[in-house]
Amino acid sequence: MTSALAQVVSHNPAAPSDVLVRIPAPGAFAAVDAVERAHAAQPGWHLGGTAARSAALGAVAAAIDSAADELAALAVREVGKPLAEARAEVTRTAAIWRYYAQAAFECTGAVHETADGPGLLLTRRRPHGVAGLITPWNFPFAIPSWKAAPALATGNTVVLKPAPEATACAQRLAEIVHHALPAGAFTVLPGGPTEGNAVVSAADVVSFTGSTTVGQAVVRTATARGVPVQAEMGGLNAAIVLPDADIPRAAAHIAAAIAGYAGQKCTATSRVIAVGAAHDPLREALTEALRALPVGDPADPATVCGPLINESARDRVIQARKGLSAVACAAVPEGADGWYAAPALVEQVPPGHRLLCEEVFGPLAALLPADDLAHAVRITNSVAHGLVTSVHTASLDTALHGLDHLDTGMIRVNAPSTGVDFHLPFGGAKASSHGPREQGRAAIAFYTSDRTYTLTPAHPQAPAKTT
Repeated sequence: MTSALAQVVSHNPAAPSDVLVRIPAPGAFAAVDAVERAHAAQPGWHLGGTAARSAALGAVAAAIDSAADELAALAVREVGKPLAEARAEVTRTAAIWRYYAQAAFECTGAVHETADGPGLLLTRRRPHGVAGLITPWNFPFAIPSWKAAPALATGNTVVLKPAPEATACAQRLAEIVHHALPAGAFTVLPGGPTEGNAVVSAADVVSFTGSTTVGQAVVRTATARGVPVQAEMGGLNAAIVLPDADIPRAAAHIAAAIAGYAGQKCTATSRVIAVGAAHDPLREALTEALRALPVGDPADPATVCGPLINESARDRVIQARKGLSAVACAAVPEGADGWYAAPALVEQVPPGHRLLCEEVFGPLAALLPADDLAHAVRITNSVAHGLVTSVHTASLDTALHGLDHLDTGMIRVNAPSTGVDFHLPFGGAKASSHGPREQGRAAIAFYTSDRTYTLTPAHPQAPAKTT
C-alpha cells in the first residue's frame, strides 16, 4: 500500500527550485504487478525470434541517436551532468543498444559427442524470465541500457526501477523503447526503496548498481530466493604514479578523474599515490591541473565539474574536507544557486580518516606518498573496495608484471580511472562487486541459464557389418 506522503521527486541540481518530477510513489503492490505483467509478456517476446529482437534493439539505438540533443539536455537538467559528458553518455547509450542488437545472434550453446554409444549432448542458454534492474542516477541512460539491452537481447523482459533523482531520464528512455518493443517487454517503475525491494523480491534475475549498503541487502534478498544476482557497489579508487611517468599527462588524467562530473562516478579517483621521486612534481602538476578545471553551470559546454546531485551529497563532501590540509582547491562560481562543492586535493590525511575508508562520492581526493611500487600496491589494497586502479608509468614491465597483486577488477594504464568499454567485462573485487561481470559477452551469460540436453535415439541402429 502506498502512503499518501510517499512521492518521487527530482530536482535540477544546478537550480534546485526547478522540479522535473513530483509524482506519487506507486508502492509495492504496483511493483509486483509490473513484474507479473512482464512475466506475461516474456514468452511472446522470446518466441518472436532473434531477428525481431535484434531489429527492435537496433530501432532503439536509432531513436536514441535521433533524440541525442534532447536526451543530453535532459541529463544536464535532471542530474547535473556537464554537457560534454552528457553528450558522450548518449552516444555511448546508442552504441550499447546497437552492440546488443547484434549480440542477439550470438551462439547460445554447443554440441558434444556422447562418451559411449549413439546420441548427442547439447548445451543451450535460455532466458531467466523477468530481469529486475535497480539503477543509480549518475549515468541515467547508459547504466539502464547496459543492463536492459543484453537482458532483452536474450529473450528476457525488463522491469527497471531507477533512482528517484533520474526519474525523468528513465521515463524518456522508456518512451523511446516502447516505440520499438511490444507492450510489457520493458517497464519503468518509478519509486524508492519500497518499490525496489518489491522488484528484487519478485524478479527472476536481478542486477543492481548503487551503494554498498543497499547492494548487500539486494544480494541477500535475491540469494535467499535462489535467483541470479549481480551488484556493482562503488569504489575507493587509487591512481598510482611512478617516477618514470609523464607527470603533466598523468596530472591531467587524474584531475579529470577526481573532479569530472563532481566526482560522482564509481570509477572516480579518490586516492592519489605518488611513488618516490614522483611526489613533488606530481603535487605541483596536479595542483595546477585541478585549479584550471572549469567549475560551474553544467549546461556550459566548457564545464568539467558541475553541482552535486543534492544538498546532502554536497554537505557530505564539505564535511569530509574539514580539518584537512588542502593542496589545491578549485573555485566555485560566485552566486551559484546549485549544490556545488569545490574540487580539492588534500594531504597529510590521518590513518582511519573517512576519506581513506569510505566512498565520499564527490570531487575530493587524498595525496598519499609511497616508498616504491610494492608499497603503493599495499596502500591501494588497504581498503574494502577494489573496483579500478589507474597506473601511470613508462615501464611495460611494471604495467604487465608489477601490478599482479592489485586487488582490483580493472587496471587502466596511462589513462584516467574513469571510463568504461561497454564491450568488455566491467566489475570489481571485494566490496565493489558481487556476482558475474556486467557488459560485453559477460552480460549475455548473466541473463541466461545453461541447460544440458542428452539426446539418445529411441531405436538405435545396429552397427553396419564390414567386409
